[in-house]
Amino acid sequence: MANVAITGAGRGIGLELARQHFDRGDRVFALVRNPESARALQDLAAGAGGRLSVHAMDVASNASVASGAADTGEAAIDLLYNVAGVSGRTEPQLDGIDWDDFDQAIEIMLKGPLRVLSAFLPRLGAGSKVINFSSQLGASTWPYGGYWPYAATKAGLNRLMRSVAFDLRERGIVVGLVHPGYVQTDMGGPGADITPQESAASIVRLADGWTLEETGEFYKWNGEKHAW
Repeated sequence: MANVAITGAGRGIGLELARQHFDRGDRVFALVRNPESARALQDLAAGAGGRLSVHAMDVASNASVASGAADTGEAAIDLLYNVAGVSGRTEPQLDGIDWDDFDQAIEIMLKGPLRVLSAFLPRLGAGSKVINFSSQLGASTWPYGGYWPYAATKAGLNRLMRSVAFDLRERGIVVGLVHPGYVQTDMGGPGADITPQESAASIVRLADGWTLEETGEFYKWNGEKHAW
């Protein structure tokens, strides 16, 4: 049994990761900004016999991240998923950029994963894994416009976590980046390519096999390396 912490666990892929890890016998710490509104997650926790618990954590807030991590106790964390994210403004608009929207994206998707990793770091040891949700939009190979806050923060996250992976390598901690696919979530919409169940199942398998030799790498949900 592994101890698994998941941000953004209230819906979409985060919720499905929580469900699949619970189903295979893991202890799950589900971290969400508003636990009261995460009804599906609360229902899952209600029947979990204490093996899945819900904790408040707003990854954009230093105090909330520290409090949420402390609320999960002191158990070692074997696997940490940084899933929480927002789409940000999608259309390009140079005349009238919404800087508050941009700042929110930075706080949640660039600084947020580092906040969470830092808060749990005392409980991460050799063999622990930190899997960060990136996107193909954060790769230089993406040939389209728009999605500026999202693309910029995901590109920044890729480079940030590659640096963190280098710095944590001697401690035996694996740091990875994954593009979850074009998924049928609130963000991806019903016309996306794959379901949250398919994405989560593939990412669980990917995380299982992620080794220290591959720390800092960027993979697609299906196990293929993603071009930067």
